[in-house]
Order: sequence, then C-alpha cells, then structure tokens
Amino acid sequence: MKIISSISRLRREIDLLKRDGKRVGFVPTMGALHEGHLSLIRRARKDNDVVVVSIFVNPTQFGPGEDFSRYPRNFKRDRALCRAEGVDIIFYPSTEEMYPQPYRTFVEIRELDRHLCGRSRPGHFKGVCSVVAKLFNIVSPDIAYFGQKDIQQAIIIKQMIKDLNFPIKMKIMPIIREKDGLAMSSRNAYLSEKERREATVLYRSLCLARDMIRKGERRPGRIIKEMQGLIAGTSGRVDYIEIVDIESLAPIKRLKEQDKIVVALAVWFGKARLIDNIIVTVR
Repeated sequence: MKIISSISRLRREIDLLKRDGKRVGFVPTMGALHEGHLSLIRRARKDNDVVVVSIFVNPTQFGPGEDFSRYPRNFKRDRALCRAEGVDIIFYPSTEEMYPQPYRTFVEIRELDRHLCGRSRPGHFKGVCSVVAKLFNIVSPDIAYFGQKDIQQAIIIKQMIKDLNFPIKMKIMPIIREKDGLAMSSRNAYLSEKERREATVLYRSLCLARDMIRKGERRPGRIIKEMQGLIAGTSGRVDYIEIVDIESLAPIKRLKEQDKIVVALAVWFGKARLIDNIIVTVR
C-alpha cells in the first residue's frame, strides 16, 4: 500500500495504472474511518483493479464555529484499516497541497443546496463540491463510492458529475448501522454514554415514519409531528425533520403513490450533530 501526499506524484501513479488498463475505484473520506467507510472500500475492492482512498479533513466545508479543529483524526488507525482491506493507495494531502495560496476557485451547486443541511450549514456544499471536484480531477477514478447516510451530499455530487461531464460512475451504498440502529458516523465519538443511548431514537423515528407511510398516511406534517414527539422524549434538539423528493430534495406537501421520497433528519445530542435518513417508495 502506498501513501501519497503529492498531487503530482499521485497523478503519475494513476497514469501508469491507467496505461496498463487498470480500473480505479475511489473512496473519498475525511478519515476517522468506521465500518461505513470500510463497506465502501470493500465494494470498491470487489469492483476494481485498484482502490484509492483519500483522507483529507476539508476546511472549506466547515463553517465558523463548526468542529473542524476537533474533528476526529487518527491517521495511524486509518492506515492500518486501509491496509487490512487491501487498499492500494492512500492519498493523504496537506491543506497547503489542496489549497495553494492564493486560492480563488470553487464549485457551487444551486437549488439542491437550499434544503436540509444546506439551510443550517450555508456554504457547506460549496466546500464539498469544490474538494470532490478537485479529488476527481486528481484521482481520475472510473467509479467513486459514497454512502447513503450523507444523502444530500450524494445527490449533489451525482448532479455535479452529470453537469460537469466527469467520466465517472458513482455508486451510492447503503447506510451501515450499529446493532441498535444508530447510523455509523465519525461524529458518534462526540457522544456521552447517555447521549449515545438516546441517539437510537433517530432510527426509531425514521422507522416510525416508514411504518406510517406503509399504513397509508399521506400527510408529511402528521408524520413529522409524530417523529418530533418521539425525539422530544430525549435530550435531542431537532435541527430539521423533512420529507423530500429524492431528486429535487424539495419538501413534499402530500405523498402520492409511486413517489420515491427521503425522510431525513438532523438532531443535536450535546456537541454532536447527527444526520440520518431512509428512502421510501410510496405504495
């Protein structure tokens, strides 16, 4: 396994691999790897000749007062996990390598960033799109892998790939959960024992929404109210709970047969802002 911090060196390595006809799979991460990341790496290993994992805590997607400085970092552990999963290359650049000064160019997706996390984290997806576009240009993957847990991010990146004509196939992989249903996340490390127990309410509230829809409830407001009531029994502070169209991410006023929708939420437990979602086809 190679660890590469230089953009120019990585490009040379990828160019040689492509000349040999190798197919490259890419998993972009911010490190603090967990089973969710590893599931992406395993799928990339299955699909491709070469697997590249990037580890870069991207400063441009964090707003003022957010957790950039304390975001969990443990490269030694991440490196060991990647080696165990058969990763071929870790791309581990510095901030200076990714954003040489003066740096003036960013990528922005309109409309899709106005909903869900985009409202409470202005500028977040501008930073996400910019760094992912850079990584795509640097790595030149054939297939890129993203998780459903960050569903808005995945949908936005999918749109960016289409709009900017990246010759990349994208695969969105299922959420990996703990045994009690909590979606795996690097930010789960921020939770106290009590908050960790209470955070299971997120998945329970999503399951409640799914069950209500299956039983015929078509009023999003009613579903959201029931979810809020369930979360109210904990210390969780709701940022948002929304039922949105899976393509436009716009809130839905009333569910209709064959609608494919996302029930998504973001809830604070102490210092941890946790997100989760489920995809439901209305029948």
